[in-house]
Amino acid sequence: MGKAPAKKILVVDDDVGLMRVTREALTSFLRCEVDTSPNPEYAFELALKKSYDLLIFDFSMPMIDGAMLFFLIGKVYNHSEPPRIVPPLLLVTGKGDEKRAQDLLKEAGVRGLVAKPFAINRLIEKVRECLPGIESASGT
Repeated sequence: MGKAPAKKILVVDDDVGLMRVTREALTSFLRCEVDTSPNPEYAFELALKKSYDLLIFDFSMPMIDGAMLFFLIGKVYNHSEPPRIVPPLLLVTGKGDEKRAQDLLKEAGVRGLVAKPFAINRLIEKVRECLPGIESASGT
């Protein structure tokens, strides 16, 4: 049995400290490769160049918020030849009770909302729900 390839996750958060913590946590607990960017425009380019199994976006960022970024990526994926599968999205937000955030949960592809400040194990749990096949990092 060959090992399944590591899952690829894209994390976008304008809070760089939190973004680093998220990356550390994901790579420590789960077998995955994590790309991060505090910049939604750059993240958009990454999403076009590479393919990811899961997107974790901050809901409120200046200019382009996580929902908008997801929508834009979805549009491009759906119009590519052949159409690309849009990965599921986890939104991280300091405003989890906000109506717009709740409405987003009804959108196709949005798998959950992780309220800030979040416990790392809560994040890991959510990621496992989104990626049922994901393996734990070796040695944990």
